[in-house]
Amino acid sequence: MADYSLHALGLAEAPRDHPLRYPGAWPARSGLLAGDAYLPLERLVHDDRVPVLAIGSNACPGQLRHKMDECGITAPVPMVRARVTGVDVGVSAHVSRAGYISAAPFDAPDAVRELFVTWLDAEQLAVIDASEGVPVPGGNYDRAWLPAPEFRIELEDGTRLPGVFAYVNRHGVLHDGTGLPRRHPGQRALLTEFLAASRPLRELFGVTPEEFCARARADRRLCARGTRLFAEEKWVTAGGLEQYVVRSAAVAAASPPVGGTSPP
Repeated sequence: MADYSLHALGLAEAPRDHPLRYPGAWPARSGLLAGDAYLPLERLVHDDRVPVLAIGSNACPGQLRHKMDECGITAPVPMVRARVTGVDVGVSAHVSRAGYISAAPFDAPDAVRELFVTWLDAEQLAVIDASEGVPVPGGNYDRAWLPAPEFRIELEDGTRLPGVFAYVNRHGVLHDGTGLPRRHPGQRALLTEFLAASRPLRELFGVTPEEFCARARADRRLCARGTRLFAEEKWVTAGGLEQYVVRSAAVAAASPPVGGTSPP
């Protein structure tokens, strides 16, 4: 009998507990996150739920389980692999209190990425919104609606969604030195490069990725100082998706089903 436990599949660890492994392990296929298991998925489209594109650790079952467990949410989460055109995975221009520099999407018309769409019910959506800081003025992310045909979201069976939600960083994204958004290369590689490039960053967070993570974790003021430093170092640029942000909390709560229209 197949063992679908997260531990057996290598999907149990949460980047919140292991920041240098951000964004965590992603599944090899679509599935249903149900407690400590990742089960085969019977269908890819869930009309009674909201499609949300997972850019970073929200595609890691261990991280998703951690977030849901904190809020006592036990309902399963369908996770569907999708071929996404028009979005790439960049580096958010903030230091997370979880001890890492997280991912953020940016507008990239020619990019094609294999990502996950998580189908969330109302309670689950509220949990992820809160984890990204959407409801609070000082939060790091806004929720945006990325509509077709500007963005193409194609599921494994060829189904194309009319759009998908994604979390857009309020601080912007980090650029590659030419002013263009850079891709997220993984946590250790990213921190190694940034610490070598910036003496002020080393003074704040130490000289190794391990020191960075240890100092950043749960230190709100230090993370805020690091976030300001990114702007001071002139490493920040716009991600290009800001125009798609859902500005009204009421509109955001009334998210369209897959067959609906995009919110105004």
